[in-house]
Formats: sequence, C-alpha cells, structure tokens
Amino acid sequence: MKELIEFVARSLVDDPTQVQVNQTRGTGKVHLELRVAKEDMGRVIGKGGRVANAMRILLRVAAAREGKQVMLDVIEPR
Repeated sequence: MKELIEFVARSLVDDPTQVQVNQTRGTGKVHLELRVAKEDMGRVIGKGGRVANAMRILLRVAAAREGKQVMLDVIEPR
C-alpha cells in the first residue's frame, strides 16, 4: 500500500524526489503519512481535497482486499 501512494504522489508532483511515505502498523490497521514539497501540496490535496480523497479511496480498496484498514494523512511541510 505504501508503494501505491508513492507511485500516485510521484506521478502528481513536480519534484518526485521530495515524496516521502512513512508507514506504521497496528493490529489490523495501517497508518500512512505522506510528505511532499511545499510547492506540491496543492497538487496532492487538490481542489476541495478531491485528489487526497481519491487516494484514500484507492487505499481503502487495496486494504480491503488484504482484510486491513488504512488511514492516509497528508503532512504539511515545515
């Protein structure tokens, strides 16, 4: 699932080298944190959060196939 988000995010942004995805696992749950360059935040979030929500939906489908739950947070750069 981490690879899926990395692929989608790198396809969207201008600077794919700045894409970082951190994954932590719990009991049956996976938590992903996506970090991108400050200039690319708008591309990853999208108008009204549509792009970020679409990535969350893709993750839910992939996780459901494996019988897991997943959360995606887009972390704002410093």
